[in-house]
Amino acid sequence: MGAKHAEQHRPMSTIPRREWTPGELSASLAIGTIAVLIIGAQPIFLGAILEAKQVTLEGVGIVAMGEIVAVGLGVVLGDMVLPGARLRLITIVAALLAAAFDLLTQHASGDGALLAVRVAAGLAEGVLVWGATGVIVRCGNPARVAGIFFVLQTIAQAALGLLLAQFVIPRWGWQGAFATLAALSLLPCVLAWLQPAELAPLAPPAVSGFRWSLATALPLLVIFLQLATLGSFWAYMEPLGLAAGFDARAAQTLIAGVLAMQVVGGTVGSLAVRRLKVVPALVAASLVLAGATAAVHELAPGSSTPFALACAVFGFSWLFMMPYHVGLAFSADPSGRLAGLVPAAQLLGSAFGPLVASFMVEGENAGPVPLLSAGFALAAAALILLTRHRLHASPFLKGVQ
Repeated sequence: MGAKHAEQHRPMSTIPRREWTPGELSASLAIGTIAVLIIGAQPIFLGAILEAKQVTLEGVGIVAMGEIVAVGLGVVLGDMVLPGARLRLITIVAALLAAAFDLLTQHASGDGALLAVRVAAGLAEGVLVWGATGVIVRCGNPARVAGIFFVLQTIAQAALGLLLAQFVIPRWGWQGAFATLAALSLLPCVLAWLQPAELAPLAPPAVSGFRWSLATALPLLVIFLQLATLGSFWAYMEPLGLAAGFDARAAQTLIAGVLAMQVVGGTVGSLAVRRLKVVPALVAASLVLAGATAAVHELAPGSSTPFALACAVFGFSWLFMMPYHVGLAFSADPSGRLAGLVPAAQLLGSAFGPLVASFMVEGENAGPVPLLSAGFALAAAALILLTRHRLHASPFLKGVQ
């Protein structure tokens, strides 16, 4: 009787689970993927703007930070104020606004103007991510679907990066890159009619039992630090590649190659997530990231091959650890409310890294940035190890699905 009563009141039951149709789920993941296209290809967009003297090297980190923070805020604001019952209308409006600001970017010049227009675009993109995340959290197997979502994002970002580096930018410059992004941003207007019509509200904390504490904040802080590692190095990968001996086109192509390595890492991570425990997996990923970025810092000028290998390891590790983030959030809060904030923590961490890095670059020298990235990675590993006793009690370590 007692066991039955406890089972009936498990927090996981507070999530309004839905068995979405393949079409509804595919459309939602596609919308979320389109919303974050610029995040993955940001070094190419920002590198092209930098080469055209539309932004300073110091401003690259500020603009990168501004848009990523805005995407994270868009997710949080969507969770707080937007009605899930009007998901389709919200998606269409957000897609139109994102496309409009992409086109407006073509006419912006200078750090301040570019920051303002990309922040506005980021808020619209964040709303699109909120919708996709809402569908994932409410599906029957959110951790696995989230892993698929990360891989799809990276495949699309790699394809876009290759398209921009090989065809669009050489012919139409940086303006053509944002025109391409604007055209892609309009696709959710069509996909909105294929996604779920509405999102059922999550249970309030009084019902789900969710409350903020060290245990619930820890996963978000770990995720934040790991993404700060990635964001700081990623935003400056093109100038670092130029210093390593690549020309502009080769550096852009390398970025697309790193995105392809992310796909490999994400696929392996998705397959291994049910076999490897969260503590060793996330600690190992952080240590590998620290080693790869520290190695870049120690390379002599012109060391293009070692730089490319270090970037490949960086890209593999990046997406390998991502499937664990959603599961880690569910381990601290089975109701799903914390999992809905994982994209915000990821995006804010991705923005914080470039922000700090922007204060470390001097003129055209981005050399200190890899050492900063290594520091963030070591901090994430230390935090996990120092608090691992809190994670050992987690059901995720026994195989959260």
